[in-house]
Amino acid sequence: MLEKIFKLSEHPETDLKTEAIAGLTTFFTMAYVLATIPGMLDVGGLDRGATLTAMIFLIIVTSFAMGVFTNKPFVLAPGLGSVAIVAGMIGNENIEPEIAAGVIFISGVIFVLISFIGLREAVVKAIPVSLKQAVSAGIGIFIALIGAKGAGIIVATEVKNSLTFGQLNTAPVILAVIGFAIILILKSLKIKGYLILSILATTIIGIPMGLTTLPDSFMSLPSSMGSRFLAIDIPAAFSVSYIPFVIALFIPDFFSTFGTVLGVGTQAGYLDEDGNLPGIDKCFQVDAVATVTGSFFGMPSMTTYLESSAGVESGGRTGLTTIFTGICFVLALFFSPIALMIPKAATSPALIFIGINMMNSLRLIDYDDFTEAFPAFMCIAFTIFGNNIANGICVAIPVYVLLKLANGRSKEIQPLMYLLVIVCCLYFYTLI
Repeated sequence: MLEKIFKLSEHPETDLKTEAIAGLTTFFTMAYVLATIPGMLDVGGLDRGATLTAMIFLIIVTSFAMGVFTNKPFVLAPGLGSVAIVAGMIGNENIEPEIAAGVIFISGVIFVLISFIGLREAVVKAIPVSLKQAVSAGIGIFIALIGAKGAGIIVATEVKNSLTFGQLNTAPVILAVIGFAIILILKSLKIKGYLILSILATTIIGIPMGLTTLPDSFMSLPSSMGSRFLAIDIPAAFSVSYIPFVIALFIPDFFSTFGTVLGVGTQAGYLDEDGNLPGIDKCFQVDAVATVTGSFFGMPSMTTYLESSAGVESGGRTGLTTIFTGICFVLALFFSPIALMIPKAATSPALIFIGINMMNSLRLIDYDDFTEAFPAFMCIAFTIFGNNIANGICVAIPVYVLLKLANGRSKEIQPLMYLLVIVCCLYFYTLI
């Protein structure tokens, strides 16, 4: 049955054990959502326990769907950017949670429409190969930065108004360095599951250092999510005043999703010679339906998570990886204290290592062609400078079109790219 659904024989570099380890690794690297997202949405009277249960339920259902329908190791969860927007709508703009859920629903319906008519896939195909490779590299640096910031190795300083090294003699930094050394050693020894072994070892080492706090109980019963289910007001969300919020949810998630899928797809070796990912339309369709489904629980846009790259780095190549991650989240419904005890300093080294490895896509960019290389650089740079994948993509696309036109090479521009330039300008307008 597993062979029929996941076609393991077509991926000789993996097997059942490898897929299980990959799924477990993905789970541990994204376990932080169990604490982070309910905390961010703890506004407007929303019950944190109900939010946690609803989120885990949606991660399980949507990830299972992604694994079976696409046979790709991509895991879905609420996008942190979308969570921040919805939290701001409820907490700062005093918008009722039910109306906010309606706005999410409208955004999701737009996703469904453009996904099932093939527009999202057409957009990806219209983007030049150089930018697709740049997206992967940009995501790599972004993931590494997230890891470095999570451990306190890199911090933002108000005085210098920039990123700089943190206090390098603190316990989290020291533990992260130990974890990174463990990864390098295990990788050099070609030990399978080196990432998950590193996370587990670092978590244990963190106990005497005071960074890993053992919970009072290793098991807890899930809260009811009844207060979140169907707490949605769709008609009220159609007010003109909520259009900016629909745009703010839709455009960043649109670019971030295909950026993540391309980036992780590149890492897994899925892309063809034109930089396209076969079957990407199915990934977009699951992603779109997941957002609509999430809206009925008041959950911000469900999107493909960057942490899926951890499973790919651990050898995961099929949807079975995603299934195993989903199983871990099933267990998390009852054993969430165990997942929450893992300190950021234990998972940060894995993210740094993965991010660095994703830089290898840069070798495929034609640096002798300025009209290809410069937009690619802009994509990478502003992904980091703007602290968002969508920012990098939305800067690079107009620059690419402008350079091609200025150099009399308009024939190299796919017609759809002109529409994307307009969308990018609209995105920046929403930021203003």
